[in-house]
Amino acid sequence: MDISFLGGPRPQRGVGVVAPFDFALDRELWRWVPDEVSLHLTRTPYVPVEVSLDLARLVSEHETLGDAVRALIAVTPEVVAYACTSGSFVGGIAGERAMCEAMTRSGAVPSVTTSGALLEALTELGLRRVALVTPYTESVTRALEEYVAEAGVTVAGCAYMGLTRHIWQVPYRQVADMARRAVRGGAAGAGTADALFISCTNLPTYDVIPQLEAELRIPVISANQVTMWAALRRLGTRAVGPYQALIDPAARSGPVLPEVPDEEQQQEGWT
Repeated sequence: MDISFLGGPRPQRGVGVVAPFDFALDRELWRWVPDEVSLHLTRTPYVPVEVSLDLARLVSEHETLGDAVRALIAVTPEVVAYACTSGSFVGGIAGERAMCEAMTRSGAVPSVTTSGALLEALTELGLRRVALVTPYTESVTRALEEYVAEAGVTVAGCAYMGLTRHIWQVPYRQVADMARRAVRGGAAGAGTADALFISCTNLPTYDVIPQLEAELRIPVISANQVTMWAALRRLGTRAVGPYQALIDPAARSGPVLPEVPDEEQQQEGWT
């Protein structure tokens, strides 16, 4: 943090983040945040339910969100983000909008959600055909497909992992393998994907995004990325993400991107 000899630490702008109780990637969120912004995180109460549609509904109840936002307001964030993909798409587009309204009422600050940020990012990039990667079970994945379809976005391919716990432990290599499967396998009659979305804020993605963009030659966006991008956009500032098309305008025009690791390099670094 920058220090002034006369005034001490420089004041920082705040982003409040409400995450599910099992969220484990605080450090990943911070990697998208510029130095002048601070994150203030809180979590929803624990419930003994594995990752599922039932859990998505429980961690997105308006009363739960309101309590979390009111806890954050003590440190005066300028925007509040709900960092959960399934919790923000489980009620469809109307449900996502209602969540934002409930959070804004509780904190009197602008609010965003991961799933709302996904649609905002697709609009920003002018993309209408997306391949999906999720760590979820089939039922949760289908709910995501329905959500993007409701927004008029075609699902051009999909791959899911079927996990119900410990999603943060998935290695980059598995994320990359699923991404290739979703994009190259495609969906019958859907055409070629012009973007890839990697769902779930508990799935690590920061370092794999530029590598996949270089290999697949389409924008790759992820849950944590779009959440931070949309929240910081409300502050009039930009997220930090070199070689990520959503964040780095130069990456949208086809500059030289980092080389994709060969098999030996992947064995060493993509674990």
